[in-house]
Amino acid sequence: MPARMDSLPNRRAIIDRRVLADELAKLEPDPGQPLRQAGTKLLRAAMDAGRAEIERRFMEHPTRGLEMAASGAFLTDQILRLLWDFTVQRLYPNNNPTSAERMTLIAVGGYGRGEMAPFSDIDIGFLTPWKQTSWSEQVIESMLYALWDMGLKVGHSSRSLDEMVRQAKADGTIRTALVEARFVWGDMGLYDEAAARFKLEVQADTARAFIATKLAERDNRHRKMGDSRYVVEPNVKEGKGGLRDLHTLFWIGKYAYEVRRAAELVDKGVLSAHEYRQFNRAENFLWAVRCHLHLIAGRAEERLTFDFQREIADRMRYSDRPGKSAVERFMQFYFLQAKRVGDLTGVFLAHLDEKFAARGRRFGLPMLRRAPRKLKGFILDRGRLALPGDDFFQRDPVRLIELFQLADLHGLEIHPLAMRGAARDAKLIDEWRDDARANALFLDVLTSPRDPETVLRWMNEAGVFGRFVPDFGRVVAQMQFDMYHHYTVDEHTIRAIGLLSEIERGGLKEDHPLSSTIIGQIASRRVLYVAVLLHDIAKGRGGDHSVLGAGVAERLCPRLGLSAAETETVAWLVRWHLLMSATAFKRDLSDFKTILDFANHVQSVQRLRLLLVLTVVDIRAVGPGVWNGWKRQLLSTLFDSAEEVLRLGHKQKGRSERIAAKQDMLAETLGWDADTRAKFVRRLAEPYWIAEPIDVLEANVRQMIAAGDEQLSISAQVYPDQDATLVTVYAADHPGLFYRIAGAIHAAGGNIIDARIHTTRDGRALDNFLVQDPFGQPFDEPARLARLEGAITEALSNRAKMTEKLRRKPLARARADAFSIQPAALIDNKASNRFTVIEVNARDRPALLYDLANALFQSKVTIHSAHVATYGERAVDTFYVTDLLGEKIDNAGRLKSVERRLVEAAGEGEAVQAA
Repeated sequence: MPARMDSLPNRRAIIDRRVLADELAKLEPDPGQPLRQAGTKLLRAAMDAGRAEIERRFMEHPTRGLEMAASGAFLTDQILRLLWDFTVQRLYPNNNPTSAERMTLIAVGGYGRGEMAPFSDIDIGFLTPWKQTSWSEQVIESMLYALWDMGLKVGHSSRSLDEMVRQAKADGTIRTALVEARFVWGDMGLYDEAAARFKLEVQADTARAFIATKLAERDNRHRKMGDSRYVVEPNVKEGKGGLRDLHTLFWIGKYAYEVRRAAELVDKGVLSAHEYRQFNRAENFLWAVRCHLHLIAGRAEERLTFDFQREIADRMRYSDRPGKSAVERFMQFYFLQAKRVGDLTGVFLAHLDEKFAARGRRFGLPMLRRAPRKLKGFILDRGRLALPGDDFFQRDPVRLIELFQLADLHGLEIHPLAMRGAARDAKLIDEWRDDARANALFLDVLTSPRDPETVLRWMNEAGVFGRFVPDFGRVVAQMQFDMYHHYTVDEHTIRAIGLLSEIERGGLKEDHPLSSTIIGQIASRRVLYVAVLLHDIAKGRGGDHSVLGAGVAERLCPRLGLSAAETETVAWLVRWHLLMSATAFKRDLSDFKTILDFANHVQSVQRLRLLLVLTVVDIRAVGPGVWNGWKRQLLSTLFDSAEEVLRLGHKQKGRSERIAAKQDMLAETLGWDADTRAKFVRRLAEPYWIAEPIDVLEANVRQMIAAGDEQLSISAQVYPDQDATLVTVYAADHPGLFYRIAGAIHAAGGNIIDARIHTTRDGRALDNFLVQDPFGQPFDEPARLARLEGAITEALSNRAKMTEKLRRKPLARARADAFSIQPAALIDNKASNRFTVIEVNARDRPALLYDLANALFQSKVTIHSAHVATYGERAVDTFYVTDLLGEKIDNAGRLKSVERRLVEAAGEGEAVQAA
């Protein structure tokens, strides 16, 4: 029995095997209930009682993860032993078994380690000396049926010893399961024979191949799970830094060092006593989280999603602190434990490398191609930067920074034992933060033209980064409890720096053509790199992180060696790093006042370039799927418009000249004569010509010509440059048209990301919608486009009960229930000269835009454009509106009424009843 089971307190309160054995012995055959069923019923009741006791203890001590896991395995052991004895003594007695009828029951996998979460599978194996006899088949079948009747998920195998050896040699999964095999019950001599044969015939001289296989499996698993231990919804079991990584170390430790428990790695010199305590603490914490996950979900759930995080934080008794909620503190501790798992893995692999060095290349690491001459006292150990002695950092703490600068400069990996030393001595850099050489070396790493992301990540893993820049240390493992950000703040920042470096090297020209062009025109590279480093540095402090971050920049930049002018620019960039995205995504860029206000804020072309690149890498580093062609188009449009204003002033090209230029271009494209041109100029009002780009103008006019006098014309076509589908509705105008179209698009499975509403001078509506599917991609299949057009036709002909349809649609993101967002409507009469601008913040859900548009319709307000931005669970919908006479809404009472209707509509979970 594993040591953890032996140390469980008051085990008989969980299950008393002696008492149960007596009760099973008293059972008599009953015609109404077969003996096996009676025994199974008794064992099921004992198992349920034992689980209840284990859960009760866990609720009293919610951080004792290892005790919980060991208790589950102990309970399972006792149930299996009782079932075995009952089966072979009462159901299929065999008083004089032959040598061929010997049999043993083993635990494998996690159960073999003596660790079980509440809903883990039970992995067992039946071993026989040779081919199974009819008696052993009966016993195995009866036990399995009993276990299934108890509601257990059982992974099972039955093999002879020869089959065990043959299959373990051929299949790595079977071999790994048997590495953890443990005797449960039956013939002990047979188990000993099986263990000896496995060690001699399977394990001997295969350690190197086994280790390489396990490390390759680990790398593949990491890639599948996101290849970062800082994903904000981590997989506790399979994710990077999770339990499976600890299991991999355990498997390799057993194989390479022949240890039974992780604690024995200290005696082997692989881990120090302090590192083993870290190992044990991380394992205990991860097991506690996993067990809470299973209990809350009521199933084998391994992903720590937002809807579970808050409840587990509460169960584990975390509390709020100023600037940081309980759930954020819980998740920060989770990520610190995941980081420790990574640190321990590095140390462990370093020892493996030394142990097997003579037999070939290092595990998963490239060989050195050249030997740099100047290593400033550091040495090379088989191609990796290493320390000449344990006191190397103590003699000159600036070497803690120089280690990483040299690794970057020469393209070297750092020896895990050097990383271990850096982590151990990281606190020494505290007294050298103001040292000019240390800061110059750090800035060299940050602004490296090579691969700053990798080296900064190493520096962060060692704990040196957070020690040298304490403000950064405060955001290490700091999660952002929302569905928008995929990574912790430190990981997001390091990824943003990596993206900036890749753009500068020309690696992202296709995704970011504008940024790739203008980055070469930026006057100070280091201003941009430092701004990216500091843009989120003040998150988790309470208050506006942009304002607080600008204060950090003003203090830190001079220390890093930046001039007063550079410091001012960095502070401005940090203060306003959200300005460009907020303007591009939440405002109407065809409204010239939007451009003028933005340009007045930015004030210089150089700042504009810096802000664009900072905005791009910030959005891209949020996580996969956040960046798309629509965002690229909006940012590019804003940049081009603002640059024109900043270069040439406000009157370089008047409104009428811009309209005339578009009309001329369209006339040339369509081959219009003067009369046709004049006809369309008369039909379409000036705001239309300003608002729409030339390709949309062309598509709209072609549709109008094709429609003729038809009452309704719908066009849906893929708009590939913007990762969206352009849906145009040309119809007789009437009140409520916009919200009905919006409802139909939602009912067909579309998300509206932008809408422009126009009315021709002869009373026809011409509305353009940009639509994506729920995954941020365009509708591009003919069947989906047809369904979209059909839904709009139904809605406008009143054949469809839109409210009922929308009510039946499921919530797009059920996990959004984990977040509490108070709806708010902000009304601004200064943002536009012609329109009242209304911005609504609410929790994202299907048909939110429909509900809001309906509320505006009920308020007798005319919508001229709508702009939709989503940030995970939060939606920000912006409307440019007027009253029915086309004037701004300036009556305070009416504005208050509109605000109240919108807040009510945003807060409702279902569509407002259509008029």
